[in-house]
Amino acid sequence: MKGLLLKDLYIAKSNILVIIGSLIVLGFGLSVLIEASALLVLAPPCATTAVFISITSDANSKWNKNVITMPVSRSQIIGEKFILFIILSVLGIMAALIPCGVLAIFGAEMSLASLLLYGSIGVSAALFAGCFSLPCAYFFDPDKSQIVFLMSFLASTGIIVALVLLINLFIPVKGNILLPFNIVLIIAAIFFFISHKIAVMAYQEKDIT
Repeated sequence: MKGLLLKDLYIAKSNILVIIGSLIVLGFGLSVLIEASALLVLAPPCATTAVFISITSDANSKWNKNVITMPVSRSQIIGEKFILFIILSVLGIMAALIPCGVLAIFGAEMSLASLLLYGSIGVSAALFAGCFSLPCAYFFDPDKSQIVFLMSFLASTGIIVALVLLINLFIPVKGNILLPFNIVLIIAAIFFFISHKIAVMAYQEKDIT
């Protein structure tokens, strides 16, 4: 699996560098208008687009025909994409923290609570988007999966809002805003884990031609 991961990171390297660079520049730009820590909401979803670039690249190069002949199981092939998704989410957060840290050094107002809140929202959005779009990449052809990928980010926003409103019925969001969003993050992680199992089952049955 390590070899598969290195292959995907190599393919997506230029895209990852562009995304990370853009996030850093955007962070400094946002500091003029709003709190720079809000960039943490966008960072994980933006960074994980490289996963779908690698999936599309695999399909276009007929890599799927070659990889199933290698000494790796189909579950490992799928698991690698999910691991890559998580790694890129973390890289996105780290990239977003760079302008936040620089601005904080120069006296910009930035609280740990806001960093945790925006980071939680960003990772939750990425995980919800991934739990829909990653399995679909193996149910549908690349063109249709790209459409699902774009729609999944819109859907993840609606899901987060709906969950927060539901949690608010039991735990007041005002005055304790971090707790509801942390609960949403846990739910997103559970759904992401379940989607991995679904994707594995789909790929096990898929006829690679």
